[in-house]
Amino acid sequence: MPKISASAQHARRERILDHAERCFARAGFHRTTMQDICKAAEISPGAIYTYFDSKEALIAGLIERDRAKLQGQFAGLAQAPDFMAALAGLAEHYTVEEPDYKRALFIEMGAESTRNPQVAETMRSCDSFVRDSFIALLTRLAAEDRIRPSAEIEVVVGLMLLMGDGLLWRRAVDPGFDARTMLPALMAVIAPLVNPVPQLPHAPARQATAPAPAAAPRIAGESV
Repeated sequence: MPKISASAQHARRERILDHAERCFARAGFHRTTMQDICKAAEISPGAIYTYFDSKEALIAGLIERDRAKLQGQFAGLAQAPDFMAALAGLAEHYTVEEPDYKRALFIEMGAESTRNPQVAETMRSCDSFVRDSFIALLTRLAAEDRIRPSAEIEVVVGLMLLMGDGLLWRRAVDPGFDARTMLPALMAVIAPLVNPVPQLPHAPARQATAPAPAAAPRIAGESV
Protein backbone atom coordinates (compact mmCIF):
# COMPACT_ATOMS: atom_id res chain seq x y z
CA MET A 1 0.00 0.00 0.00
CA PRO A 2 1.54 3.35 -1.04
CA LYS A 3 2.40 5.68 1.80
CA ILE A 4 0.21 8.79 2.08
CA SER A 5 2.15 12.03 1.86
CA ALA A 6 2.12 14.53 4.71
CA SER A 7 0.12 16.99 2.60
CA ALA A 8 -2.47 14.31 1.77
CA GLN A 9 -2.75 13.37 5.45
CA HIS A 10 -3.28 17.02 6.37
CA ALA A 11 -5.94 17.40 3.68
CA ARG A 12 -7.75 14.26 4.89
CA ARG A 13 -7.65 15.47 8.51
CA GLU A 14 -9.08 18.85 7.47
CA ARG A 15 -11.80 17.10 5.47
CA ILE A 16 -12.80 15.06 8.52
CA LEU A 17 -12.96 18.20 10.69
CA ASP A 18 -14.98 20.09 8.05
CA HIS A 19 -17.64 17.38 7.96
CA ALA A 20 -17.56 16.78 11.72
CA GLU A 21 -18.48 20.39 12.49
CA ARG A 22 -21.34 20.28 10.00
CA CYS A 23 -22.63 17.01 11.45
CA PHE A 24 -22.41 18.31 15.03
CA ALA A 25 -24.16 21.54 14.04
CA ARG A 26 -26.94 19.71 12.20
CA ALA A 27 -27.70 16.80 14.55
CA GLY A 28 -25.99 17.70 17.82
CA PHE A 29 -23.06 16.10 19.58
CA HIS A 30 -24.93 13.13 21.04
CA ARG A 31 -27.02 12.22 18.00
CA THR A 32 -24.03 12.39 15.68
CA THR A 33 -22.06 9.14 15.43
CA MET A 34 -18.57 8.52 14.16
CA GLN A 35 -20.22 6.55 11.35
CA ASP A 36 -22.23 9.63 10.37
CA ILE A 37 -19.01 11.61 10.03
CA CYS A 38 -17.33 8.82 8.06
CA LYS A 39 -20.26 8.76 5.65
CA ALA A 40 -20.27 12.53 5.23
CA ALA A 41 -16.52 12.67 4.69
CA GLU A 42 -16.60 9.56 2.46
CA ILE A 43 -13.90 7.75 4.41
CA SER A 44 -13.72 4.39 6.16
CA PRO A 45 -14.10 4.01 9.94
CA GLY A 46 -10.50 2.83 10.10
CA ALA A 47 -9.36 6.05 8.44
CA ILE A 48 -11.15 8.37 10.86
CA TYR A 49 -9.79 6.56 13.91
CA THR A 50 -6.28 7.08 12.55
CA TYR A 51 -6.74 10.79 13.27
CA PHE A 52 -9.40 10.99 15.98
CA ASP A 53 -10.28 8.30 18.50
CA SER A 54 -13.53 9.88 19.73
CA LYS A 55 -16.02 12.68 19.21
CA GLU A 56 -14.32 14.55 22.05
CA ALA A 57 -11.06 14.34 20.09
CA LEU A 58 -12.86 15.79 17.08
CA ILE A 59 -14.07 18.76 19.13
CA ALA A 60 -10.53 19.25 20.42
CA GLY A 61 -9.32 19.22 16.81
CA LEU A 62 -11.92 21.79 15.78
CA ILE A 63 -11.01 24.10 18.65
CA GLU A 64 -7.29 23.73 18.02
CA ARG A 65 -7.84 24.65 14.39
CA ASP A 66 -9.83 27.73 15.42
CA ARG A 67 -7.11 28.68 17.91
CA ALA A 68 -4.45 28.56 15.17
CA LYS A 69 -6.63 30.82 13.04
CA LEU A 70 -7.11 33.24 15.93
CA GLN A 71 -3.38 33.38 16.55
CA GLY A 72 -2.85 34.84 13.10
CA GLN A 73 -5.75 37.24 13.56
CA PHE A 74 -4.32 38.57 16.84
CA ALA A 75 -1.00 39.18 15.10
CA GLY A 76 -2.89 41.18 12.47
CA LEU A 77 -4.67 43.24 15.13
CA ALA A 78 -1.36 44.14 16.74
CA GLN A 79 0.02 45.44 13.45
CA ALA A 80 -3.11 47.23 12.23
CA PRO A 81 -2.70 51.03 11.93
CA ASP A 82 -6.33 51.50 13.07
CA PHE A 83 -6.95 49.04 15.91
CA MET A 84 -10.67 49.74 16.32
CA ALA A 85 -11.32 49.32 12.59
CA ALA A 86 -9.40 46.04 12.62
CA LEU A 87 -11.32 44.87 15.70
CA ALA A 88 -14.62 45.72 13.99
CA GLY A 89 -13.51 43.73 10.97
CA LEU A 90 -12.74 40.72 13.17
CA ALA A 91 -16.14 40.99 14.85
CA GLU A 92 -17.86 41.20 11.47
CA HIS A 93 -16.03 38.08 10.28
CA TYR A 94 -17.29 35.98 13.19
CA THR A 95 -20.81 37.39 13.49
CA VAL A 96 -21.75 38.11 9.87
CA GLU A 97 -19.47 36.44 7.35
CA GLU A 98 -19.11 32.95 8.83
CA PRO A 99 -21.65 30.38 7.56
CA ASP A 100 -24.85 29.68 9.49
CA TYR A 101 -23.81 26.24 10.72
CA LYS A 102 -20.98 27.84 12.71
CA ARG A 103 -23.48 29.56 15.00
CA ALA A 104 -25.26 26.26 15.72
CA LEU A 105 -21.90 24.64 16.44
CA PHE A 106 -21.06 27.44 18.90
CA ILE A 107 -24.21 26.66 20.90
CA GLU A 108 -23.75 22.90 20.67
CA MET A 109 -20.18 22.88 21.96
CA GLY A 110 -21.05 25.30 24.75
CA ALA A 111 -23.98 23.16 25.86
CA GLU A 112 -21.90 19.98 25.74
CA SER A 113 -19.22 21.60 27.89
CA THR A 114 -21.76 21.89 30.74
CA ARG A 115 -22.09 18.11 31.04
CA ASN A 116 -18.95 16.63 29.49
CA PRO A 117 -15.78 17.24 31.55
CA GLN A 118 -13.47 16.52 28.62
CA VAL A 119 -15.21 19.01 26.35
CA ALA A 120 -15.40 21.50 29.23
CA GLU A 121 -11.62 21.33 29.69
CA THR A 122 -11.08 21.88 25.97
CA MET A 123 -13.46 24.84 25.91
CA ARG A 124 -11.86 26.42 28.98
CA SER A 125 -8.45 26.09 27.39
CA CYS A 126 -9.65 27.92 24.29
CA ASP A 127 -11.40 30.59 26.35
CA SER A 128 -8.22 31.17 28.37
CA PHE A 129 -6.23 31.48 25.15
CA VAL A 130 -8.58 34.14 23.77
CA ARG A 131 -8.66 36.05 27.06
CA ASP A 132 -4.88 35.94 27.54
CA SER A 133 -4.29 36.95 23.92
CA PHE A 134 -6.55 40.00 24.24
CA ILE A 135 -4.90 40.98 27.53
CA ALA A 136 -1.43 40.70 25.96
CA LEU A 137 -2.59 42.67 22.91
CA LEU A 138 -4.15 45.54 24.87
CA THR A 139 -1.16 45.65 27.23
CA ARG A 140 1.13 46.02 24.24
CA LEU A 141 -1.02 48.74 22.67
CA ALA A 142 -1.17 50.61 25.98
CA ALA A 143 2.63 50.43 26.31
CA GLU A 144 2.89 51.90 22.81
CA ASP A 145 0.42 54.66 23.86
CA ARG A 146 -2.00 53.58 21.12
CA ILE A 147 -4.77 53.05 23.68
CA ARG A 148 -5.48 54.36 27.18
CA PRO A 149 -8.02 51.92 28.65
CA SER A 150 -10.65 53.46 30.91
CA ALA A 151 -10.43 50.51 33.35
CA GLU A 152 -8.05 47.71 34.22
CA ILE A 153 -7.17 45.83 31.05
CA GLU A 154 -8.42 42.54 32.52
CA VAL A 155 -11.80 44.18 33.17
CA VAL A 156 -11.95 45.70 29.68
CA VAL A 157 -11.18 42.32 28.11
CA GLY A 158 -13.76 40.62 30.30
CA LEU A 159 -16.45 43.06 29.16
CA MET A 160 -15.42 42.68 25.50
CA LEU A 161 -15.70 38.89 25.72
CA LEU A 162 -19.02 39.15 27.54
CA MET A 163 -20.46 41.34 24.79
CA GLY A 164 -18.96 39.17 22.07
CA ASP A 165 -20.42 35.99 23.56
CA GLY A 166 -23.81 37.67 23.84
CA LEU A 167 -23.67 38.72 20.20
CA LEU A 168 -22.78 35.20 19.06
CA TRP A 169 -25.55 33.70 21.21
CA ARG A 170 -28.16 36.13 19.91
CA ARG A 171 -27.08 35.41 16.34
CA ALA A 172 -27.46 31.68 17.00
CA VAL A 173 -30.91 31.69 18.64
CA ASP A 174 -32.64 34.55 16.80
CA PRO A 175 -33.05 33.97 13.03
CA GLY A 176 -34.15 37.58 12.58
CA PHE A 177 -31.17 39.09 14.37
CA ASP A 178 -29.20 41.48 12.16
CA ALA A 179 -25.64 41.38 13.46
CA ARG A 180 -24.39 43.76 10.78
CA THR A 181 -26.74 46.48 12.01
CA MET A 182 -25.79 45.96 15.65
CA LEU A 183 -22.01 45.91 15.17
CA PRO A 184 -21.50 49.70 14.88
CA ALA A 185 -23.42 50.18 18.14
CA LEU A 186 -21.38 47.48 19.82
CA MET A 187 -18.13 49.07 18.68
CA ALA A 188 -19.38 52.44 19.97
CA VAL A 189 -19.77 50.84 23.40
CA ILE A 190 -16.34 49.18 23.29
CA ALA A 191 -14.47 52.26 22.05
CA PRO A 192 -14.61 54.25 25.34
CA LEU A 193 -13.44 51.16 27.24
CA VAL A 194 -10.42 50.70 25.00
CA ASN A 195 -10.01 54.46 24.52
CA PRO A 196 -7.85 54.54 21.39
CA VAL A 197 -5.38 57.42 21.16
CA PRO A 198 -5.67 59.39 17.91
CA GLN A 199 -2.55 58.80 15.92
CA LEU A 200 -0.91 61.74 14.22
CA PRO A 201 -0.55 61.23 10.50
CA HIS A 202 3.00 60.65 9.41
CA ALA A 203 4.49 63.75 7.88
CA PRO A 204 5.29 63.25 4.19
CA ALA A 205 8.94 62.81 3.49
CA ARG A 206 10.51 66.06 2.46
CA GLN A 207 11.85 66.00 -1.05
CA ALA A 208 15.53 66.72 -1.15
CA THR A 209 16.40 69.84 -3.13
CA ALA A 210 19.43 69.96 -5.30
CA PRO A 211 22.11 72.37 -4.07
CA ALA A 212 22.41 75.62 -5.98
CA PRO A 213 25.17 75.50 -8.59
CA ALA A 214 28.36 77.18 -7.53
CA ALA A 215 29.14 80.50 -9.17
CA ALA A 216 31.60 80.21 -12.02
CA PRO A 217 35.00 81.68 -11.17
CA ARG A 218 35.64 85.14 -12.57
CA ILE A 219 38.29 85.54 -15.18
CA ALA A 220 40.66 88.48 -14.74
CA GLY A 221 39.49 91.42 -16.79
CA GLU A 222 35.96 90.00 -17.35
CA SER A 223 33.22 92.59 -16.96
CA VAL A 224 30.37 91.88 -14.50
